[in-house]
Amino acid sequence: MLTHPSTKYFALAGIILFLLQVNLQAKEPIVLDLWPELPPGETGNLAPEHDSSGEEGRMVAGKRVTRLTNVSTPQIAVYQPEEAKANGAAVVICPGGGHRILAYDLEGIEVAEWLNSLGVTGIVLKYRVPARDPEKRWTAAVQDAQRAMSLVRSKAKDWNLDPDRIGICGFSAGGQTAGLTSLFLEDRQYQAIDAVDQNPIRPSFTMLIYPAYLVERSEPTKLAEEVKVTKDVPPMFFVHAFDDRISVNNSLLVASALKGVDVPIELHVYPTGKHGYGLRPTEEPVTHWPERAAIWLEKMGFLASE
Repeated sequence: MLTHPSTKYFALAGIILFLLQVNLQAKEPIVLDLWPELPPGETGNLAPEHDSSGEEGRMVAGKRVTRLTNVSTPQIAVYQPEEAKANGAAVVICPGGGHRILAYDLEGIEVAEWLNSLGVTGIVLKYRVPARDPEKRWTAAVQDAQRAMSLVRSKAKDWNLDPDRIGICGFSAGGQTAGLTSLFLEDRQYQAIDAVDQNPIRPSFTMLIYPAYLVERSEPTKLAEEVKVTKDVPPMFFVHAFDDRISVNNSLLVASALKGVDVPIELHVYPTGKHGYGLRPTEEPVTHWPERAAIWLEKMGFLASE
């Protein structure tokens, strides 16, 4: 069967128009520095920020992982969902990396894209690494996360967000960062510096995915000294695997403590899955955790439009 040239022309034009529309719909993230000047305790003498993964870097589910290090200018990158799908909720995302690097795509950008599919604004936190304080490796990261919570709330009206539905999510060391940000409540780890810091730091909800460093290293059946649980801690969702090199007690003990003071929690522990899978699907059932998390967010009312 012969096709008229004009038919081919219109078909090609339609494809080009579609691709242009897709490109226009794909918003570039809004990127903001967290601090107006140097962050707390910074001297500005760190080597340049870079991706340390290299050509032979670690692979997860057949894809390389971006490993940012030497982060001295912490930022947030705001990924907004399609306007028709947006429901006013947002999540600050804390990638992991042992407080040495940030698995920025695996546990950051890809998480934001998943949240966008739920109508949620995904806000990737590029916090300072490597750790500044060898005794309290979480300090700079938590300062940045607390500042991020206040900054996002200060922009809630501009970004059409509900300030009462702004949560936090963290992976591994980012799980410690998100967890402590949720536990410290109004205990800001730096001196307030401007009007942004007049906004609350408490997340509305928390998702901890294979969190690390919440138990004592030498005694993993005991919560770390800084982990103080009260009834005012936000609802939490946990994912972990029993064969994770980061002890599952990081999730079990915190969840148990929260349950003891009647904080709503949901805990998913899988027999296998190890560590550092992010959202990339493998044959391991643990990598289907985003489905469970979406159901939890819906059930808890965090996806309900205003």
